[in-house]
Amino acid sequence: MPAPRVSIQSEPFDAAAEIGRFEAELSGRAGAVVTFSGLCRDEGGRLTALELEHYPGMAEEEIGRVVEEAAARWPLLAVRVIHRHGRIAPGEGIVLVVTASGHRIAAFEAASFLMDYLKTRAPFWKREHLADGTTGGWVEATAADDAAAGRWAGAQR
Repeated sequence: MPAPRVSIQSEPFDAAAEIGRFEAELSGRAGAVVTFSGLCRDEGGRLTALELEHYPGMAEEEIGRVVEEAAARWPLLAVRVIHRHGRIAPGEGIVLVVTASGHRIAAFEAASFLMDYLKTRAPFWKREHLADGTTGGWVEATAADDAAAGRWAGAQR
C-alpha cells in the first residue's frame, strides 16, 4: 500500500473531489472503495457550531499509526483520512475516511475500524457552541461509541 494520506486542516474539504482523486490514483486496481463523510449536526437547532482542538503533529502521527494498524489487519490498497479542526458549522464536513481494497468486506471493515478509532481515541477535543450564544461543555465519546470501538479489541482479520 502506498503511504496513506492523512490531513488535519481547518479548511472545508470537497468530499466528491477528494474521492474522485482517490479513485483516479487507484488506476483500476481496486474492486471496492468505501467512503464515510461525517458532518456537523445542529442537534435539533441547539448548536451553532462545534469547535475542535488538537495537538498539531501529534494528531497526524496518531492517525497515521492507526491507519497502519488497519493496513496490517486488512488488505488495503489505499487510505485517505481528512479531519478538520477549528469552528465547524452544522452541515459542514468534519471527517472523511476513504478506503480501497480488492474486495468490499475489507474496505468496509477498515473504514468502520478507522471511524471507531477517530470517534473514541483520536487526539481531538470537541466543544459545543450553543444557539443561545453560550459555549457548552466538552463532548466525550458516548458509551455506544466505546462499545463500537471495543469490537476491534484483539480481533485480527
